[in-house]
Amino acid sequence: MKISVPKESIQNEKRVALTPESVKKLIAKGFEVSIETDAGKSANYRDNEYQEAGAKIVSSFSEAAASADIVIKVRHPNKDEINILKEGSILLSFQDPINQAQNLEGFKNKKITALALEFIPRSTLAQSMDVLSSMGTIAGYKSVLLAANAQQRLFPMMMTAAGTIPPVKMLILGAGVAGLQAIATAKKLGAVVEAFDTRPAVKQEVESLGAKFLEMELSEDAQDEQGYAKEMTEEFIKKEMELIEKHISKSDICISTAQVFGRKAPVLIKEYMVKKMKPGSVIIDLAAEQGGNCELSKPGETVNYNDVLIIGPENITSTMAEHTSKMISKNIENLLMHIVKENTINLESDDEIIQRPLLTKNGELVSQIVKDILNK
Repeated sequence: MKISVPKESIQNEKRVALTPESVKKLIAKGFEVSIETDAGKSANYRDNEYQEAGAKIVSSFSEAAASADIVIKVRHPNKDEINILKEGSILLSFQDPINQAQNLEGFKNKKITALALEFIPRSTLAQSMDVLSSMGTIAGYKSVLLAANAQQRLFPMMMTAAGTIPPVKMLILGAGVAGLQAIATAKKLGAVVEAFDTRPAVKQEVESLGAKFLEMELSEDAQDEQGYAKEMTEEFIKKEMELIEKHISKSDICISTAQVFGRKAPVLIKEYMVKKMKPGSVIIDLAAEQGGNCELSKPGETVNYNDVLIIGPENITSTMAEHTSKMISKNIENLLMHIVKENTINLESDDEIIQRPLLTKNGELVSQIVKDILNK
C-alpha cells in the first residue's frame, strides 16, 4: 500500500504530516512511502532523513499523488490538489469541511474517501490519535509565551532590594486542552491564574493545576457528548458576561480559547470590557481565526485598543513546527495502524474511531456532523 506526503501548500504552514521516525515504522509494517522534496524542511526534517528511513523522495505533488493509495497532509487541499489525486484514493488531513465546503464537490468528482483529523473522537481508546488535543497542548503553551513577550510586567512575585513586585494576574477563558496547558505554563512562570469554563466538570482539572476556577450558577448542560462546550441560552450568556467583566478588569493577561465546533467562536470579551482593563494588559485570542472571542480581534494582527494589546495569532501551532509535526505524525501513525490491517484498509467497521472521521466515502458525503451543519 502506497502512502504519499506532499509539501503543504497553504502559506506559512510549516508542519509536515509524517516525520522520518513515523515513516520508518510504517515502512516496517509494509507500507511504501513517498515524500515530496522539502516537505519537512520548514519543520527541520530533511530529505536525507526520509531517505535513510526508507522513503522515496519525489519532485512534485503530482508525482507524489499519482499512484498513492493514501495521501496524507496537515491542512486541507486546494482545488488543484484535489484534481491531481488518484481517483478513488484516500485523503487524510485536517479538512475544515464547513469553511471549505467547496471541496466536497471535488471529492465527489474524484470519488475520494476523505478522513478529517479534527473529527477523531476524544475518547480513551482514541487518545493516541487525537490530533486536536495534541495541537491544543501546543497552542496553550505558546499563547502564554506570546503573552509574556508582549507584557511589560514580570510573571512571578519577586522580593527585591527595590521592593516587592506582585505577580501577574491571568484569566483563562475555556479550560479545554489549550486552556489547561495555558494554566500549567503560566503557573510555572509564576502567574496567579483564574479560569472560567461553561463546563463545571473541568473544575477539578483547573484546581489541580493550581488555578482558581470561577463558578456561576449553571442550570443547563454545557457540553455535548464529545465533551466540547456547546452554544448556550441568552440568560446564561448574560450571567457569563457579568462574570467575565468582573474578573477581566483585574487581569493583566487574558487568554481566550473558547470555540464551538462548526460555528463562529462565541464573543466573550466585549469592547466595554477591554476599556476597563489596565493599560499594558494583553489579550491572546486563540479563537481569532474562528471569528474571535474578543470582538476587537483581527486574525494575524495585534490591535492596540486603549493601550490594551489584543493579539489574534494565526496558525499558532505552526510556529513550533518541529514538535507539532512530531505529535501529528505520531497521531496519524497510530490512526493508520488502527484502520489498516494486513495491508487492507478497513473502513466498514462500526468502530467510532473509524466512522467519526469519515467525511466522504468514494466521494459521497457520509459525515452526519457535516450534513447537519450544512443542511445536506
